[in-house]
Amino acid sequence: MLEGAKLIGAGAATIALAGAAAGIGNALSSSIHPVARNPSLAKQLSGHAILGFALTEAIALSASMMAFLISSVFRWSWEKME
Repeated sequence: MLEGAKLIGAGAATIALAGAAAGIGNALSSSIHPVARNPSLAKQLSGHAILGFALTEAIALSASMMAFLISSVFRWSWEKME
């Protein structure tokens, strides 16, 4: 029972990775379209694109950390109980 809850929790934590991937794609495509229309904006928009990429990647890294934390804590507590 506890093993199943661990797998469900870790799987739910990794769902955020799909949202992060969509966010990264959205941030980068939102910076490419204005640069394609007006190339002189490339330098101004690159900082905003990098910031959007970094914030979205931070969410993905925290979701990955949470999934690993859930699986390792439940594994450790399960082995300790036996």
